[in-house]
Amino acid sequence: MQNSEQIWRLVDAKAPDAIGLADRVWGMPELCYAEARSCAEHTALLEQHGFRVTKDVAGIPTAVMGEAGEGGPVIAILGEYDALPGLSNEAGVAEHKPLPGDGSGHGCGHNLLGAASLLAASAVKDWLAENGIKARVRYYGCPAEEGGAAKGFMVRDGAFDDVDMAICWHPAAFTGVNEAVSLANTRIDFTFTGRSSHAAAAPELGRSALDAVELMNVGVNYMREHMPSDARIHYAYLDAGGIAPNVVQGSATVRYLIRARDLVGLNALVARVRKIGDGAALMTETSVKTKVVSAVSNLLANTPLEQAMYDNMQRLGAPQFDDADRAYAKQIQGTLSDEDIAAAFSRHGLGVDRDKPLCDIIVPLDAKGKGGVGSTDVGDVSWAVPTVQARGATYAIGTPGHSWQLTAQGKSGIAHKGLVHVAKIMAGTAIDAIQKPELLAAAKADHKARTSAHPYVCPLPSDVNPPIKMSAGE
Repeated sequence: MQNSEQIWRLVDAKAPDAIGLADRVWGMPELCYAEARSCAEHTALLEQHGFRVTKDVAGIPTAVMGEAGEGGPVIAILGEYDALPGLSNEAGVAEHKPLPGDGSGHGCGHNLLGAASLLAASAVKDWLAENGIKARVRYYGCPAEEGGAAKGFMVRDGAFDDVDMAICWHPAAFTGVNEAVSLANTRIDFTFTGRSSHAAAAPELGRSALDAVELMNVGVNYMREHMPSDARIHYAYLDAGGIAPNVVQGSATVRYLIRARDLVGLNALVARVRKIGDGAALMTETSVKTKVVSAVSNLLANTPLEQAMYDNMQRLGAPQFDDADRAYAKQIQGTLSDEDIAAAFSRHGLGVDRDKPLCDIIVPLDAKGKGGVGSTDVGDVSWAVPTVQARGATYAIGTPGHSWQLTAQGKSGIAHKGLVHVAKIMAGTAIDAIQKPELLAAAKADHKARTSAHPYVCPLPSDVNPPIKMSAGE
């Protein structure tokens, strides 16, 4: 690894603080919109490093922004710190050993995501001060990426209105520029109201809300044959109407998560799902009300920024893992299937090498991944401002996202080395944009060209507020 550039030395200088932050957040896993302690840890480190801190961004108690510098372009670096339910695990082991507690765990690596982004922003802050350069860097601590669409609410509230470009990353098995492909999605609750009655003595008087939910699910399942192959629909019961089978259920609620390649396709699919809900209510003589919980846009690419980020990766080189890291990664791979490992290579457009436990390359910029596509609220930021994302190698090749194996690796040497490495990539990309006005101009022109035909319209209805009690089941 070449580490000659000033910005990368500045990252190294503050790396211990970021690693400590990542480990502390790993130890306090909090679900979307409930990340009070995690946000407080990020806020405290921002203040310690001399950032000007704004709390409660967009009215969200667990969103924070730290700014440093004066004048010039504004570079945003995005972080996250929410965990997931059911993915608790002891650190540093290669077996499923959930820890005592509520069962939550950092099975998507967001403890690393926020820490590395804050580290990059801190290094850029110091670089601006040491070189007397006019520009501003901002760290955005963004909660609730896992289903809460917090960045969409922040965009809608104007938090990015004066930002010139945004940088983000995500933990991965390989290091490379993130291919800007994601699914737009929305979460909608369908609540059916019928009439309760005695299920044996007077069933004819009842109108079952649970029947309506089940008929809706059947209808949507039949629709799957007749929708785009890259669209996805999932559902979960929030309220099945009670536990007494001798009572006709008078109320029931199902949550639908609807995904499509872009916002235009999403809106069309949502309209069809709503019709099925209306039809289920008509068949059961119930009524239905809907409530949008969250929604996110698809990612937009930005060719100039992607090239600039890739150039930083090429200069820096691949992450430098050691023998202990590789040995632990092999232990983790022992808990995985051959399909898991093959899928990891395929997702990054690479040929399978089953003897390789950890990333030792930079994924080519033109590599095209195969496999399923998820969703992220970074999509809304990418519609608002030119945005680029990195993938940073922080775990064994083959580790599934949203798994106990990923949680187990969250405090490992692999995770720590990967965190620092990707922070250098983000910081280097940021100062390239500051030093080269032509790069920022090209990024803005690219963004304008991509949004000219379909200007950004936030998919969150104006009357929908951040669901800050989402994890409390409200």
